[in-house]
Amino acid sequence: MAPNRVGLLRLLAEHNVPEAAARMYIVASRSGPMTASELSRATAIHRVHGYRFLKDLVQRGLLRPVGTRPMRFAALPVEELVDRWIGDASRRLDGLRRDRDQILHEWKESGASPEEVGGRHFVVIEGRGPINRFIERRWGAARRSIEITARASSLGRIIDGGMDRTLRAATKRGVRSRMITEVTPSNLSEAKILASGVELRHSPRHVSSRTSVIDNAGVALFVTGEEGLGSSDDEQVLLWTTEPRFLTLTRQYHRRLWTRGIPMHERVAEVESPSRALLPVVRGHASEPFRRLASLTELGMTATGVREMQLDLTTFIEGVAGQVGRQVAQSIEGSTPDEIIAGLEGFYAQHATARMDEARSHPRTLRVRNCFACVQSPEVGRLFCPKMLQTVLETRSNGLWEVSKPDPTRHAKKGCLFSLRAA
Repeated sequence: MAPNRVGLLRLLAEHNVPEAAARMYIVASRSGPMTASELSRATAIHRVHGYRFLKDLVQRGLLRPVGTRPMRFAALPVEELVDRWIGDASRRLDGLRRDRDQILHEWKESGASPEEVGGRHFVVIEGRGPINRFIERRWGAARRSIEITARASSLGRIIDGGMDRTLRAATKRGVRSRMITEVTPSNLSEAKILASGVELRHSPRHVSSRTSVIDNAGVALFVTGEEGLGSSDDEQVLLWTTEPRFLTLTRQYHRRLWTRGIPMHERVAEVESPSRALLPVVRGHASEPFRRLASLTELGMTATGVREMQLDLTTFIEGVAGQVGRQVAQSIEGSTPDEIIAGLEGFYAQHATARMDEARSHPRTLRVRNCFACVQSPEVGRLFCPKMLQTVLETRSNGLWEVSKPDPTRHAKKGCLFSLRAA
């Protein structure tokens, strides 16, 4: 019996089979295996288009090639096709029944659907758990960028909830993730963990609002919480909106903080480095700060009972050289290596008995004759002079430089040679 072409055409169309391809399948089902040319002629389809439809039917499994010379195409029996569709529909229905409760549960936790107020979309979500899951889904779906402002106390919660993994996964997908927060000694370890997955900066100003802008299309804004109106962590309330004015204001807020923010590696150095105590040395009163140093040393020895105090001379000499280098850098001009070297030559000629000139251009090498540091102490000069020159170059050029350490005892007559290399 010939298949019911009206009903079968309708079913094929419901399964996204083009009408021309459906006619080819029906003809093959009724007439048996046929060549591509025969199928095209029987359905009044141009041969070029017929080959395209044949390829689609073969990929769908509705036709299969048989024989080789000439190749014919046999149709999947209609009974098997209908049974296949029934099986697919049954599996989809079983999956929907199985996932029904989970779908409804997630829907209720997401805070219901966006409310339209004058064409503007808003979602209000309450409670720490639903908020975390909502933000995590938004971060996970981001395609281009995530901009986060977070309070110092929020970093631990982000990690405890596993949301740092979502940020790292987004970064691996090519999403540019930026977080601005307050990095303090108390949350430094959490900040280091988050910095492995996002671009993180420290905000010198207090972060007053917690926000998250996703793809420059929507913003999550905390309107309350335990730090504000809420009395506990469970009373957090989040507003999600795509309203343009909210989005613009939030992006401007994030960018103001980000522009003034301190890169993470610089902030780590600030937090982990011990504080400095300055003992100003004034010409004519140089003994006063050293008397203070002697008093502090004696106090420490008395308090601890030790008999000797050790001073790291290398660190001390390079520290003084760095300070001198910064002062020299302020007194000269230029930012390119040629301009900086010319400024140094002028400084040496004006402020010191030493003379500087360029000995070689490749590698760039400076010669200093009658160096004031090496004349007094070659051992000190070998550490002092390279560090001072390096500080001048890095301060003026805003780049990293390496300066070789000469042997003052070997170059006392011809001058000390310093090779320069941009790091």
